[in-house]
Amino acid sequence: MDTKVTENVKSAGTAVRAGAVTALTTLTLLAAAPTASANLYRDDGDDPGTGLSVVETLGLYVVAPVALFLIIAALVMVGDKSSRDSGQIAGRQEPNRG
Repeated sequence: MDTKVTENVKSAGTAVRAGAVTALTTLTLLAAAPTASANLYRDDGDDPGTGLSVVETLGLYVVAPVALFLIIAALVMVGDKSSRDSGQIAGRQEPNRG
């Protein structure tokens, strides 16, 4: 009987924690909402500049992340290949069998 009560108390604690995280997230989003909507209206002295073209947008948000991913993947593969050449496999050294 005591284990059932303990399990219920644990699950209630988890529910309270999940509710607190949800409430905090909602409050944070509501606090940020006026700031986001403030950008709809121009103030004196605003000089936003020109927007990005389609090519610039694709380059910034598609090509650049893919290129960065490929560079990091290539560096990892080069490091893995050099460790295999030195006798290490998966981070450990092979025993000397000579």
